[in-house]
Amino acid sequence: MVGIGGLFNSSYFLLVFIPAIALSLVAQFLVSSAFSKWTKVRNSAGLTGEQAARRIIQSAGLQGVQLEGVAGVRSDHFDPASNVVRMSQEVATTPSVAAMAVVAHELGHAQQYAERSLLIQLRSFLVPAMQFSPMISYALIMIGLLFRVAGFLELGILFYGVVVAFMLLTLPVEIDASMRGLRLLRSTGLMTSEEDAGGSRQVLTAAALTYVAAAVTALLNLLYYISLANGRRR
Repeated sequence: MVGIGGLFNSSYFLLVFIPAIALSLVAQFLVSSAFSKWTKVRNSAGLTGEQAARRIIQSAGLQGVQLEGVAGVRSDHFDPASNVVRMSQEVATTPSVAAMAVVAHELGHAQQYAERSLLIQLRSFLVPAMQFSPMISYALIMIGLLFRVAGFLELGILFYGVVVAFMLLTLPVEIDASMRGLRLLRSTGLMTSEEDAGGSRQVLTAAALTYVAAAVTALLNLLYYISLANGRRR
């Protein structure tokens, strides 16, 4: 299968696969280390994640935001469709620096939607396309490589470009949510010690690195697919 060999060759593993795996492993290690450390450190307010979230909601004027539990570990997220912050049990019930940072980050997302920030609007615009773009892009790229159908590889690259755009937009959205979260903690008086501040920043920075890894991986894949298309024209 010449087409498959053209995709998964030594250049792909050296330039895309190995760097992507390395970035992902480093990011996951840093996240696990940060959460493991700061989940054991009590925040100065002595509030659980749920209690901290309720105080932020009241203080920041986010009264429409609801709180719910969700199964899993580090499964916390904000659901804009329901205007709900869903918290894992560890975050909801633990009075730790990590729990406080996590709920503040998710409420930073809630604030983004409430204020209709430009970043979140741009990302939301691409959400419907993300339901089909990845599958279509991979299918077109594989068909283009396997059967050498004219234009399929290039069309697949265009669809994959939507995926890359989404991932690149997600990164500043997440960073902005973390910055908003830190400001919310300060403005509500929940972050009063250097330990609170340092721990919150470490947790949120480590979490942001997972999005950096994902964005870099998507970009490396896109550049590699473009190089394959350019090679076909020679």
